[in-house]
Parts: sequence; C-alpha cells; structure tokens
Amino acid sequence: MALRQQVQSLAEETICPICLDFFTDPVSLDCGHNFCRSCISQCWEKKEINSCPECREEFPERNLRINRALANLTEKTRKLNLNRKEKENKLHCEKHQEELKLFCETDKKLICLICRDSREHKSHNFLPIDEAVEIYKNQLKSSLNSLTEKKSAVLETEQKQKRKISEVREQSSSLQTHITSEFSKMHQILTEKEQRLLRDLRGEEERILERMEKNLREIQENLNSIEEKLSKLQKQMEQKDELIFLKEEAFRKRRISDEDRTLSVSAAALSIRKFKGPLQYTAWREMINSINPGEYIRRHVFQK
Repeated sequence: MALRQQVQSLAEETICPICLDFFTDPVSLDCGHNFCRSCISQCWEKKEINSCPECREEFPERNLRINRALANLTEKTRKLNLNRKEKENKLHCEKHQEELKLFCETDKKLICLICRDSREHKSHNFLPIDEAVEIYKNQLKSSLNSLTEKKSAVLETEQKQKRKISEVREQSSSLQTHITSEFSKMHQILTEKEQRLLRDLRGEEERILERMEKNLREIQENLNSIEEKLSKLQKQMEQKDELIFLKEEAFRKRRISDEDRTLSVSAAALSIRKFKGPLQYTAWREMINSINPGEYIRRHVFQK
C-alpha cells in the first residue's frame, strides 16, 4: 500500500499539465513550471504572446531550459509504475492477499505459500504453477486428440448418412417413375378395353336399331295404307248409287286379299351380359394376360 502511494505521488510530479502523460524531454520556463518540449512549443505556436499555461506569466522571449533531473525522475517513475502494474496484474490469494504461486492437486485450485502451510491444505499435494500448467496442457492435448478423432469419426458418419439419404431419394425418384410407367400401362389397357366395349356396343346398337327401324317403317307404311282404305271406305259408305257401290265393293275385296300381310314387332335385345357383366373382372383378366412374368423375375428377383 505504501509503495502504491509513493508511486502515485511521484507520478503526479512527473505528469505534463498539457498532455497529462509522463514528461517527454521536459523543459522549465522562467516561472519554474515544467512542460514537455513539444507540448509547450505547439502551445506557443498558436498564440501571439508567450505565456505560461499554468500561471499565465508572459515572457518576451522563448527561453526553454532542459530539466535533466526531472527527466531522470520521470524515467524512474515510469519504471516503478510499470512494475507496480505488473504486480497488480498478478493473481493474489483472496484470503491472504499474497501472490498465488502453487497449485493444490488435491483441491484443484491455486494457493499462496501461506495457504500451503495452513491446516486447510495439510497433507495435500502441491505443484509449482508452471509444472501444473504443463501437466494439464498435456491432459488437454490428449483430450484434444481424442476429440479430433471423434470429430473425424462423426464427420465420416455424417457423410455416410448423407449418402444414404441421397440413395433413398434417388431410389424414391426411380420408383415414382416406375409406378407412373406401370400405372400408365394399366390405364392404357383399361382405356383400350373401355373403347373396345363402347365400340362393340355402338356396333350392336346400330345393327339392332337398323332392323327395328326397318320394321317400324313397314308398320308405318301399313298404317298409312289402312288409313287410306278407311278414308275410301268412308266415301264408299256415302255412295248413293247402288251399282257403283257394288262395283267398288267387289274391287275392294280383291285388293284386300292381295295386300293383306302379317306384321310383328322386332324384339332383338342388346348383349347385357357382355356390356353389364363383371367388367372389372374381365379387365383384370386382360391385365393379367398382359403381364410378362419373365421380365418381372429378371428385374426383381435375380437383381437381389
């Protein structure tokens, strides 16, 4: 504590009042105040009158006297201050305020010489700090090597996992293409089956309707003929001349006997079983027949 106060007192005497740092090439003015040569020179360059920054005394000439004693004192104070800072930077024992110089292996802590001789650390093992640092650095080096090897192993595992992920993604993409292709084939088979059934249905419909419509036309022609005869009979009934009536009646009977024919309804039906049967089953049978088992076995069995 006394040393610190002495150093602080000396430091105050060796500080330039302009730059507030240790004197550099100190000079004295006629008034007795001291300044760094560069500090006072720069100060006077900015002023028209040479005056002391401390007491404001004016000087007709710039008379700067070298202060060698102050320069020597400043250098010694600077060194004392550096030594004091070095000591202050060192770690000290919280209990005894002494410099920590040993490492207690038992408690795994830094201690001072007083701690070593105390009851608290009786029978403990001690090491100088530099030896303890070397020992623990070697341990850390071993841990570092172990962690480095572990990191390499983890990195290798990471790369393997990335490759597996890539393989799964590639496999998934390939399977998606395969699924799309296979179902496209099945869709094609179903579409062809659908179009074939619709085409057959339209063909059968046209054949049946052609016969029915032909028969319908014959029925309609016969109906028109009957209506025409009914009209003639109605006129004949209204005939008042008996000879003409009998003559027309004889002619009418001959025509009826010549034109009479039997009419019937054409009752053909669509193949319901073919078009309304188990279409899914028949389509499945066709897909089964289109499968090439040899190709499947070659791709999926022999490749395993």
